[in-house]
Amino acid sequence: MLGQQFYHETMRKVVVAFGTIFNNINIVRTNSSGAVTQSMKVPLAYGPKQKFLTRLREDPNLNKKVSLTLPRIGFEISGISYDTSRKLNSIQKLKKVNNSTDGKTMSSQFMPVPYNMDFELFIMAKQSDDALQIVEQILPFFQPDYTITLNDNTAMGTTRDVPIVLNSVSYEDSYDGDFTERRVIMYTLSFTSKFYLYGPVTD
Repeated sequence: MLGQQFYHETMRKVVVAFGTIFNNINIVRTNSSGAVTQSMKVPLAYGPKQKFLTRLREDPNLNKKVSLTLPRIGFEISGISYDTSRKLNSIQKLKKVNNSTDGKTMSSQFMPVPYNMDFELFIMAKQSDDALQIVEQILPFFQPDYTITLNDNTAMGTTRDVPIVLNSVSYEDSYDGDFTERRVIMYTLSFTSKFYLYGPVTD
């Protein structure tokens, strides 16, 4: 049974879809009269926050004028677990008639297996107002979940709604330290995406 090669790119699609939710966040800066002086799109990248903090605090290239541009958003996978509450009947099958000349071929696949993928999204900023602008553009959409439609099984031509649940929000402000250290304001948002994994397709 094991050893049959198949790859539906389901987990890859979940990661890409999660990042796409946050890839168009903008912030504005105003002066005392309320006029907009600067508008920028917040960059988004995949990677652990420790890498960004190391780059920010211990840049090996001392001749570089800019070590890391703030604000920015990053995210990473923090865990994958089986979800027993969404288990389906394991002996039922999905079936699809193939488009062939005689119309007599059919593809079948066992029911998908429920899994949860945990994400951590971190928001780094130098100014508190920048961080609050970003957080305020995210939180209202999660009550506490935000559902996306994912084409997660192209082999069978099925789509599925994948809820992404906001679990918690934590705050950190590294204001202490000497004058040579940069201040970093960081919000960490924990999410759980509920998706399904599919097995091989047989004809």
